[in-house]
Amino acid sequence: MSLCIIYITAPSLEEAEIIGRHLVSKRLAACVNIINNMESIYHWEGKVETASEVIVIAKTKEALIDEITESVKSIHSYKCPAIMALPIIGGSDTFLDYIRSETK
Repeated sequence: MSLCIIYITAPSLEEAEIIGRHLVSKRLAACVNIINNMESIYHWEGKVETASEVIVIAKTKEALIDEITESVKSIHSYKCPAIMALPIIGGSDTFLDYIRSETK
């Protein structure tokens, strides 16, 4: 069973916490890390923009990517939220087993 990390950005700590609690309570993620005060520089609607954002990192199963993506999009305030899945290619067997056991 393949595992992955879902990288998500949010506009505020409050919204990041809502997303994180939602994913963990629905057992879509075993664990979520929130990193506050990240600065983003990006193209949006023809201009270069800068914004303070919050990073949400969810540890989960690859099979849950689509469900997580749709779930986050339904509660996210952005029109085009950053939601990306990155494969986990190794790590502590104990922790990887924890991710498997704590997600649906």
